[in-house]
Amino acid sequence: MRRFSLLLVMLVVLGLAGVAGAQYRMPKTLAWTAYDVGSAGYIQAASIGHAMAKKEGITLRVVPAGNDVSRQAPLAAGRVQFGALGAGSFLSQEGVLDFSNTDWGPQAVRILGAAWGDFNTGNVAAAADAGIKTVFDLKGKRLAWVAGAPALNANMEAFLACANLTWDDVKKTDFPSWGASARAVIEGTADAFIASTNSGLVYELAASPRKYVAPSVPSPKEDPDCWKRLKKVAPHFEYNEASIGAGDISKENPHKGATYGYPIITTYASQNADLVYHQTRMIYDFLPEYVGAHPGNAGFALDKQSLTWVMPYHEGAIRYFKEKGVWKPEMQQHNDRLVKRQEVLQQAWDRAIGEASEKKIKQKEFPPHWMKLRAAALREAGFDPYWE
Repeated sequence: MRRFSLLLVMLVVLGLAGVAGAQYRMPKTLAWTAYDVGSAGYIQAASIGHAMAKKEGITLRVVPAGNDVSRQAPLAAGRVQFGALGAGSFLSQEGVLDFSNTDWGPQAVRILGAAWGDFNTGNVAAAADAGIKTVFDLKGKRLAWVAGAPALNANMEAFLACANLTWDDVKKTDFPSWGASARAVIEGTADAFIASTNSGLVYELAASPRKYVAPSVPSPKEDPDCWKRLKKVAPHFEYNEASIGAGDISKENPHKGATYGYPIITTYASQNADLVYHQTRMIYDFLPEYVGAHPGNAGFALDKQSLTWVMPYHEGAIRYFKEKGVWKPEMQQHNDRLVKRQEVLQQAWDRAIGEASEKKIKQKEFPPHWMKLRAAALREAGFDPYWE
């Protein structure tokens, strides 16, 4: 009996040791990409990293990049684990615009959450002396177009569409990075660029001789046709009245515009679920440590998250949401459908690549070929293609 009891104790100890050995150990250093130094996303990522170092001794390296493609490329290549991205991550899921060429295609992205704050993300940021009070005043102005930044350019195009304008109605001014476009407005060589109302460089513009204004957008009730045109270009946008921002934006004087969660903490479906779980936990549990570091950080509160948005959540993030009791069956159904959408897109992409090889379709002719197959495949599967 004693020998049996000793054997049982040994098995229990070994079993516990096995469980302990199976516990996931977080890396001591993690890496995220973000927009340029001075952007809201960079500042917010750095503040989360400071909290991670303070609470758990984990160093977060934030890698700045000037456009959507350069932010996501290290993430796609596995050189960083996460990205503080913008709407470009959604465009990459869809395989459109700069992600429609053969180097990219639809991406199996997953999100952990976003800052859904009381600011407006990705709106027109204009110099006050340019006379742009509403998006209808954009005609004839010098508007920034950023190379390799399809989300920024699509956002600007969406606001132009709201006003029944196109790029042909304005002076399109090319820049190599988001930071360069902001500097151009501050220095007087452009009139407007795309930025969140709480971006660091927007505050810098507000303090400059030119000052800052966020051109207003009519609400969907005031101008439903504007919003129909706007959402055809940028379906990720929602109407919002922001109380946080530079210039005269406040609770007493809210900015009527459009928004989406930003930054969107993004990874890929293949990322380790335990790593994603712990990164998700640190974003939400450590909020009290970093909420005061940036006006937009309050948007990372768990109760502000949009859990049925346009991109699916990673299984590691879902595990955390389930533990917190906020993940409902209807959210899982929505998430599963978004994953299915990505599968349909990937199958259509494989077909497009195969046909391009068979028919010897040239690189410059490939995107239209892909977009046609893409729309047909999504419709056949019961999805809205968003773009033709």
